[in-house]
Amino acid sequence: MKSGSAMARRPVTSIVLCVEFLVSLGTAVLTIVAMPFFGIVTNVTMLNSISILSSIFQVGAQCIARERKRFIVPPLISLVLILSGYVLFILSYLLKEDRGMNVWIGLAIMGTIFVSLNWWENYSTLFKSSFLNSISEDIARCRNVVSILSSLVRIMVTAAVVGAYIPLSGRVWSSVTSVPGDVKLVILILVAVQIVSSALCHWFVVVACKMHAMRRSFLLPMYLASLGVLAAFVAPVIIFFQNSSDSRGANYTITEYCNDITYGRGLSGDTFWFERLVRDITHTLCPQHMTDLTEMGLLGGSALCWWLGWMLCTMHIWFLQLQRIERTQNLFVRRMYEGPFLEQSMLLNTQKVSNYVSSSHRQTDPITVYLCATMWHESYDEMMKMIISMFRLDKYRPRKDTNNDVSFESHIYFDDAFKDVKGSKGRHVNEYAEDLVEVIREVYNPPLPCQSILHTPYGGRLEYILPNGNLLMVHFKDKLLIRHKKRWSQIMYLYYILGWRLTRKYFKKFEQGGDESELREKMMVNRNGTDTLPYAVMLLIDRLKLYPRVGAACGRIHPTGTGPMVWYQKFEYAVGHWLQKTAEHVFGSVLCSPGCFSLFRGTALMDDNVMKRYTTKATEASHYVQYDQGEDRWLCTLLLQQGWRVEYNAASDAYTNAPQDFKEFYNQRRRWGPSTMANTIDLLGSGSLTSQRNSSISKPFILYQILSMAASILGPATICLMISGIHGNLPVRVPPVVYLLLCFKLKSDTQIAIAAVMSVLYAFLMIGTALSIIGAMVEQQTIWTPSGLFIIGLVLMNIITAALHPKEFHLVIYGLLYFISIPSGYLLLTIYSMVNMNNVSWGTRETGVHVAAPPPAKAITQRILQAKCCKFLCWDSGKVADQNGQLPETVVLANEPKVNPNLTSQDNNSRRCSTLSVSGIIKDCFNSTKLSLVGEIHCLCMLACLVHIPLIETHLPFIQVTFIFFICNAMWLVATFTLQAIGTSVTIKIPKSNLNLTQTREYLFIDPVGLMFLLGFASLLLIQFFAMFYHRIYTLIHFVAFANTESKTEKRQSDDGMQVN
Repeated sequence: MKSGSAMARRPVTSIVLCVEFLVSLGTAVLTIVAMPFFGIVTNVTMLNSISILSSIFQVGAQCIARERKRFIVPPLISLVLILSGYVLFILSYLLKEDRGMNVWIGLAIMGTIFVSLNWWENYSTLFKSSFLNSISEDIARCRNVVSILSSLVRIMVTAAVVGAYIPLSGRVWSSVTSVPGDVKLVILILVAVQIVSSALCHWFVVVACKMHAMRRSFLLPMYLASLGVLAAFVAPVIIFFQNSSDSRGANYTITEYCNDITYGRGLSGDTFWFERLVRDITHTLCPQHMTDLTEMGLLGGSALCWWLGWMLCTMHIWFLQLQRIERTQNLFVRRMYEGPFLEQSMLLNTQKVSNYVSSSHRQTDPITVYLCATMWHESYDEMMKMIISMFRLDKYRPRKDTNNDVSFESHIYFDDAFKDVKGSKGRHVNEYAEDLVEVIREVYNPPLPCQSILHTPYGGRLEYILPNGNLLMVHFKDKLLIRHKKRWSQIMYLYYILGWRLTRKYFKKFEQGGDESELREKMMVNRNGTDTLPYAVMLLIDRLKLYPRVGAACGRIHPTGTGPMVWYQKFEYAVGHWLQKTAEHVFGSVLCSPGCFSLFRGTALMDDNVMKRYTTKATEASHYVQYDQGEDRWLCTLLLQQGWRVEYNAASDAYTNAPQDFKEFYNQRRRWGPSTMANTIDLLGSGSLTSQRNSSISKPFILYQILSMAASILGPATICLMISGIHGNLPVRVPPVVYLLLCFKLKSDTQIAIAAVMSVLYAFLMIGTALSIIGAMVEQQTIWTPSGLFIIGLVLMNIITAALHPKEFHLVIYGLLYFISIPSGYLLLTIYSMVNMNNVSWGTRETGVHVAAPPPAKAITQRILQAKCCKFLCWDSGKVADQNGQLPETVVLANEPKVNPNLTSQDNNSRRCSTLSVSGIIKDCFNSTKLSLVGEIHCLCMLACLVHIPLIETHLPFIQVTFIFFICNAMWLVATFTLQAIGTSVTIKIPKSNLNLTQTREYLFIDPVGLMFLLGFASLLLIQFFAMFYHRIYTLIHFVAFANTESKTEKRQSDDGMQVN
């Protein structure tokens, strides 16, 4: 069941109905029955008295509280002032001896008291009553149901009050129904203005609170609203009276002016509407004896008492402490606002206690963020960017600072870091590992004093203590000892961090009966393989802190590099983040949190069927595509299926190196395309179950993904149809078919070379296509055609979208390159990806782009002992000198287990490994006698056993998938061409209009299948555009809140970090 949609218990329902009945009765009596008998000024000031019960609740809670009662004075004075206001209000009418007003005065006071009961829930937790707390928790759990019941009760009570008041007051229904048409129009306009203005006011209040501009943008405007309304009403009356007295003479009094207004003297028929409005306001003020100073003083005193009492009652809001980013339900008690008394209800509805949410969801100690990066054949420049990013975070949150809200620990997992050296018995680290050590030395100059070299079951490990106390570990993996490739490196660091480093801190507490959720809510994992700034990481942390069910969050990825391929990717990434990711975030959940820069919650990764399934070995064709070719997307799929949400923050920027070579780009997308499709199909296949388990995945969102998937599958055929509509069928039928056949016969490099040549040719065709569409619109002198409207709308939408991202507006220039490259990216690349699904190689950095670097560090090349993982579970390691000649930590392991002499070491290894499983690793690691470095090595050895089996490269059966994909496109082409060949008998005839929307005698003939596809695609774009606009607003709110809450010191540190580049 979704949050807030549970059914309420019967006692809770009864209490809610009783309270809502009294509140709705008070609102109806006050606004419909009593207020018409008082003046506008009196009504405006009277609304401030609805805070009376809030003051009483605060005083009562302070009296009951055991702690110091230092906050009892403001609500106590507030209560006295409000009661004094009531007394002055009653006296002002008793002095007139108008007995007929007594009833309306009583009804008005009763109505304000009943209305003030509306916010009892805000103060219920102050009484420390288990009964009230349970009622409040039940109401919060059933908030949707409570809101529906409340609305129904208010509608019925209001209708009952109106139905009873009309006959009791001596009126007839015809006086209500027989309203002139112009008056009805005015009433409708006023109602519309009230609804829109109230909704906008409520939204802007929420925005102001979330931006941490509560005092200047919420409290002050709300407090001054009543005074502003009074000034707006009274000032024109005084001005008009002065104008009348100038024309009537100095002896013209306010009493005479009131008589003229009452009897309509001096009002012409063509009077301006504003003058009529001022006369109506004056008419409501005239029943008061404005010349009687006593009466006016009493009314003014009551108004001042109510206003001051309301201010003191809500004074606690000035001192309310908010988190950097707050949920609306944590800011306000009730979701609904009160339209008749908007400013009063907004202040009284603000949470009295900022930590209203259960304390289990609030972080009390620093969050541990593990920065985990996987490396392989990165260039020297890429390594430099990564290490500098870790340097920034170390400087941004020093470990020695006890007030930190976040602590960082960095891990780098280096795949295939060892090589055989001729003449040496042992294996040595390769040149890429040497470059990394040199990069660390160059960034942290002078060299770090605290460093150590350890031998591990998977190879070796370097440990550094960074200048500000945070830890950096570099894990060098030997592919002869442990399985290599990216996903298995991720599995390794997930189990090492979640299963050892994090859990070790709390193991003793768990043994004593501690709560395991205490651990899981405090651990987050960041897979950071790019260049980023500290603020970007903090923005992602905010998302996970705010929503307990957010399992992962990602930021805006910016590709870096030079050349046409990078320019193409810059616009491609921009459109993907601007429209696609925002639409997923707004309407459901992001489907892929990219591995280059993402933040994962430890709880989510440790959930059932997430990390355990993530370790599944690929044994089938679909496994290799889904598991290994797009591991980050598959991990997000597992999170979504388990009920977790993945979010996107557009203000969290990260910069990653993009492929600059055509071949490297095609090989990268050869992995991404089929993996994206496989994971999306997997998610849609379990859509019904996922939507039940995951509140973010709704049935409409699944429908949206189905339409997006259909558009992606039919993309190649759509490109062919677009080109054939201008240049004929020859470019459609021959080149794609020829390239498809060649891909089945030629090697991968040859396929890419042919695709590069064809991409250039298709680029010229796309230029001709664009010019032909423009020329057709000019020749026909109309843009009101489906293709014309679609092209113009697409261009305008991209320009507006870019304008809403001002720092990225220049990327629109690359949109021209993206447009002419559409056949290459959506036709040729799709063919290449589908045909080469049997290729499970990584595709990029296969040989490594090695940039010349300074001489490598000698310490690593001299000596890292070679660990015999699972051959000898325990070993002795000698002393190893670090790169400064200092003696690092030395690990000496003893108590070797007994090995059967009849078995070889490899046999013992196999038998030992066969008894291990993923679920047994963590349990075996945490014997109370192994909570030390010896236990850590023991745990690592078992983990290495789990994944030591070599990866089998194989050719996969892909004919079925490829056949289904291409047969769908072929059927789409055949259906469209067949309808075109039949002629106008099966087309839709649309009258042709010129630029002035004047219909001509000509007609446009459109095939229904093409029109349906065009409308569907346009609908998807519009959905994404509106989602982008919504997401853009809340991204701005989050970023402003972040900027307002950062201290000057942190800003200065962040600015210093930005200069490190």
